[in-house]
Amino acid sequence: MAALRWTTEAERWLGRIYAYIARDNPPAAARTVLAIYEHTEVLKQFPEMGYRYDAHSDRHVRILLFGHYRIAYLIKPDRNIDILGVFHGAMEIEHYLS
Repeated sequence: MAALRWTTEAERWLGRIYAYIARDNPPAAARTVLAIYEHTEVLKQFPEMGYRYDAHSDRHVRILLFGHYRIAYLIKPDRNIDILGVFHGAMEIEHYLS
């Protein structure tokens, strides 16, 4: 089973999501962040679950969809996974993953 690691940048993005939602509804913000964390756990058993992000053909970057969010992750040569970021679906992630 693959190991899953959240990068500092990914945790920062998740914190921003929490802060944005918490302005109106702190319990919903906590539920959203927890659900995102839980959703990524499936990658440990099914790392190819997300679709391939072709802008990085030299790296094995994939995107996992969850509600309004896209979770970018990297499958490393040792098959472990780094979560790179969590982006709202309306954002152009190309600016952040280049």
